[in-house]
Amino acid sequence: MMISPVEERRPAVRAALRSIQWVTLGLLVALGIGPLYMTVKGAVSPSADLIAKPLALLPADPRPENFATAWADLGVGGYLLNTLQVVGGAWAVQLFVAVTAGFALSVLRPRFGRYVYGAILATMFVPYTVSMVSLFMTVIDLGLVDTYWSIWLPAGASAFNVLLAKRFFDALPAELFAAARIDGATTWQLLTKIVLPMSRPIVAVISLLAVMHSWKDFIWPLVAITDPEKQPISVALANLAEQAPQDELIAAMAMALAPPVLVFLVFQKYIVAGLGFTGVKG
Repeated sequence: MMISPVEERRPAVRAALRSIQWVTLGLLVALGIGPLYMTVKGAVSPSADLIAKPLALLPADPRPENFATAWADLGVGGYLLNTLQVVGGAWAVQLFVAVTAGFALSVLRPRFGRYVYGAILATMFVPYTVSMVSLFMTVIDLGLVDTYWSIWLPAGASAFNVLLAKRFFDALPAELFAAARIDGATTWQLLTKIVLPMSRPIVAVISLLAVMHSWKDFIWPLVAITDPEKQPISVALANLAEQAPQDELIAAMAMALAPPVLVFLVFQKYIVAGLGFTGVKG
């Protein structure tokens, strides 16, 4: 520690530390909430105000009807529905692959499991853009272009999710699995009756990470989905930026931000709990 316990007991030192903590907290809150607030402010501001006073803290002439106009004129509802389909399928595939792979590597422990696990972790060192060309060629060969399967299936290849699941399953008592095998439990029963009921924290973490990543993903949906009627909101906003009024575009951005922000606020405690169980930080 930079300050000894003796000095920390002094009122002046304690007050200085408390002030530093509050200032740091305030800066972090401003950095986190500031962009969200400016997005909402821009969504209810006229286009003229956005051009004349882009950094104003309050809109001169609030126009909350921008949300309804953007929903109707820009087709935000349809793009959000597309996004829900993309996110739902990607979440299901990622959760299935992470749980089954983590269960196999941690509980079943096949003979070549450590080599498979090493190969899975090695993919984390390959930049996403390096594999995009080969992935796109594979999607073309399988005839999956302009289908949501072209997004769902690659989403399952998440080494980080497998790492989280395996680390969590490694911490479960091995005695439970041994006792269950003595009682005649099958592999499927081990997974569904013992492992999954005890794994709600990590399932919640993987689910939230999958939802957040799929919702904001832009490059791969842009490449894999060329049909404008099927594109998610992240891709649609980039296309709408060339033709939509600025105030309506920002209103559409605010509506696109709302679902993941609300999901995170409601379930953030599960992220902290799950990452604490796995020992993975950052």
